Amino acid sequence: MTGPALTFGLFLAFILITLAITVWARATTRGADDFYAGGRTFTGPQNGVALAGDYMSAASFLGIAGIIALNGYDGFLYSIGFLVAWLLALLLVEMVRNAGRFTMGDVLAHRVRRQAPVRRAAAVSTVTVSVFYLLAQMVGAGALVSLLLGIHRGERFLGMDAGTAETATIVVVGALMILYVAFGGMKATTWVQIIKTGLLMAGAAVLAGLVLARFGFDPGAMLGSAADASGKGEAFLRPGLQYGRDVPGDTYRTVVNKLDFISLALALVLGTVGLPHVVARFFAVPDGRAARKSVSWAIGLVGVFYLMTLALGFGAAALVGRSAIVAQDPSGNTAVPQLARAVGEHVGGRAGGDVLLAFIGAVAFATILAVVSGLVLASSTSLAHDYFGQVLMLGRPRESQEVAVARFASLLVGSLAIVLAVVARDLNVAFLVALAFAMAASANVPAIVLSLFWRRFNSAGVVAGIYGGLVASLVLVVFSPVVSGKVDPVTGHSLSLFPAGIDFHLFPLENPGLVSIPIGFACAVAGTFAGREKADGERYEALSVRALTGAGSQ
Repeated sequence: MTGPALTFGLFLAFILITLAITVWARATTRGADDFYAGGRTFTGPQNGVALAGDYMSAASFLGIAGIIALNGYDGFLYSIGFLVAWLLALLLVEMVRNAGRFTMGDVLAHRVRRQAPVRRAAAVSTVTVSVFYLLAQMVGAGALVSLLLGIHRGERFLGMDAGTAETATIVVVGALMILYVAFGGMKATTWVQIIKTGLLMAGAAVLAGLVLARFGFDPGAMLGSAADASGKGEAFLRPGLQYGRDVPGDTYRTVVNKLDFISLALALVLGTVGLPHVVARFFAVPDGRAARKSVSWAIGLVGVFYLMTLALGFGAAALVGRSAIVAQDPSGNTAVPQLARAVGEHVGGRAGGDVLLAFIGAVAFATILAVVSGLVLASSTSLAHDYFGQVLMLGRPRESQEVAVARFASLLVGSLAIVLAVVARDLNVAFLVALAFAMAASANVPAIVLSLFWRRFNSAGVVAGIYGGLVASLVLVVFSPVVSGKVDPVTGHSLSLFPAGIDFHLFPLENPGLVSIPIGFACAVAGTFAGREKADGERYEALSVRALTGAGSQ
């Protein structure tokens, strides 16, 4: 069996297994608790494994290893930002779990008098952040699967050329995520995540072990070889190649580069606890203590995984080489598949390379499927529970109605994501993941933190903070070098979304978090004082007791 055929076979096997899980979950899903939160029957360790899976997306598995392979030490800084983010989550997870029921909107609306505008704002933020994150994952899925199946421009697989294969992959991924969510709800999504996390950790461990074995299990030898092969020498092992670069003779550019790195770090660290699909998973366990245990397990798994990305990234730099990685994909996203083929061929010849590449490809595909399912579930839950159930139905819907709306909402959100991903499949959308983190940090985190800790906070503050943070992050990105005005000084090619020659950027940073996060907090505070609604001290006290002790939580 050839490499692409083996990869396709493993894809198919994973799809069949997860569809069987979905059928089982559908048979055991009977009400809102089952659909939204899996009946809260998952243990802390089970939910922790799924939580880690929600977080370890294809961008983590392939993207970070690729950044390390091309930029050395600076790529590892990305890993550190993702990991440190969980320390904030550990501080808030128990309180968020106790304060809410199914969604972020539950947490925000618990203590305010005017719940409808808060629920609407929470639903808008949840869907917006999720769709941006979702779009990046699905566009990446199309490009990645084409590469893993060996479909290059001018070549065909199963009668499809590269462009058709990308579109077909996006449609298949979208259809599967709709099936997982609409029929299986949280139960199916969680078990898909658990299986995917097991595959991801096993794949990364096997690959990291084989890489280290090539260097006699001497990390120093691996790092030295990577530095030599990078063409950057010792600079490859020091900060400054990618983030916070010093530009000799240009103080302004140097300062902007350093501020941009700080901005990225803020978004990564603060955005995690505001990601809707991460927040939704806090409610899949029976109580706050189990939620805290979930995060502890997630921290352990994520920490081990990101340590392994060091071996993958530096191993790819040493064994594959920068020129080969860039020739396949300038952003480095194929560094891990290329590394899998290289170490597989070293161990078992061409057949070994095909087998290991197929396995890593299937793991990457499973990763994408699991993450997009969690994003669609978070969006459909918020639309059905926050908007339909609490706003349109005034908090008195029948459970069967709300679940039916959630299933229909998953179809709408999934279909929208498919259409947008197909339209945008030829665009450079790598910035969307960072933008999703920035929006979550700017809009959701201020509302969550101030709801839990500020007695004076009210519904006007929640609404102003959410919309202010969302709009600020979006506007700043539109007028940033990410969208227009960034040009490669050597080739003259555009590094922005728009082609060279179109330049309307006004904001110098590529990552808006440094400015948009303070704007989100400022809007929340200003909205609180400008609103006519008086804070309800009794509701705040009740929320504090519930968040800290779990008394009265569901």
